[in-house]
Amino acid sequence: MKRKGEIYRKTAETEINLSVNLDGKGEADLISSVPFLDHMLNLLAHHGGLDMFVRSQGDTQIDDHHLVEDLGICLGEAVKQALRDKSDIKRYGSALIPMDETLCNAAIDISGRPYLVYHSALKDRKIGGFDSSLLREFFKAFTDHAGVTLHINVLYGRNTHHIAEAIFKAFAHAFKEAVARGHSQKGVLSTKGRLD
Repeated sequence: MKRKGEIYRKTAETEINLSVNLDGKGEADLISSVPFLDHMLNLLAHHGGLDMFVRSQGDTQIDDHHLVEDLGICLGEAVKQALRDKSDIKRYGSALIPMDETLCNAAIDISGRPYLVYHSALKDRKIGGFDSSLLREFFKAFTDHAGVTLHINVLYGRNTHHIAEAIFKAFAHAFKEAVARGHSQKGVLSTKGRLD
């Protein structure tokens, strides 16, 4: 049975239709209204081995903050829905990913406990027209709504675009490992017997 999640969210600021298939082929169909985020989500889908569909719009004439944060919320909720009771997943994942001069580590625990540690060497405020500080807001919204613990640590880097790519690729590979099926015990990988 495919692990899928689909979320529709509409507020006075944004409207989002987002779906994920954790057992996909890494295919993405993305029109988020934030081109740089489309690029990052495409990396996530391809490197994380999940299929993702996004159609969204929002008050980007003000700035991208509301839409980026709400996309993080929706992705988190869709992942939580797709994982259901989290049985048979490996739960933990980590990756150390280079991107030219940049090196980033990501580690994830699909624990049911939301927590984000985010250390980034982003130097410039803008990547093209995109505010790089919104990447942290995206991951904070994701962790809060997926119920995962996520550590992102950029060890070093110079080019802001490379740093952002390394963050998403490291996250994707760690996520793929954590949601993979087939740990050695029955049920959920927790002495409590549940992950929520």
